[in-house]
Amino acid sequence: ADSTLNRHGVRIGSAEIYRVVEEIEVVADSLVVCCELPGGRYFMPLFLRLRDGAALDDTLRARIAERLRTLCSPRHVPDVMVAMEQIPYTLTGKKMEVPVRKILMGQRAESAASRDAMANPAALDAYVAFAGAVPR
Repeated sequence: ADSTLNRHGVRIGSAEIYRVVEEIEVVADSLVVCCELPGGRYFMPLFLRLRDGAALDDTLRARIAERLRTLCSPRHVPDVMVAMEQIPYTLTGKKMEVPVRKILMGQRAESAASRDAMANPAALDAYVAFAGAVPR
């Protein structure tokens, strides 16, 4: 991951978040983006692919938030955490942070990412569906 998140003027490397979150045994993978909203607001969702049998409940959410707050900073704590079946990757194995951010900001999936260049093209569908939940 090489994306930089800008949250309230603080630059955060997405890898900082992945390093902390993916150390938790029930988290198989994750993806984080930060959307800039009108009026200088920000929305930072954290998407989690959990291991089989794990559930994203309030206890796990609190555990993730506490780890990010103490091992990184309060600014690293996402606004929401969402369980996803898949994290989208390119054919070369790179997490698709920028295309997901564009989709959440309202860009059509077809112009945000080439499904032909994806390892798991169907993964984008859940992010397109989630885009309606992004505050405007």
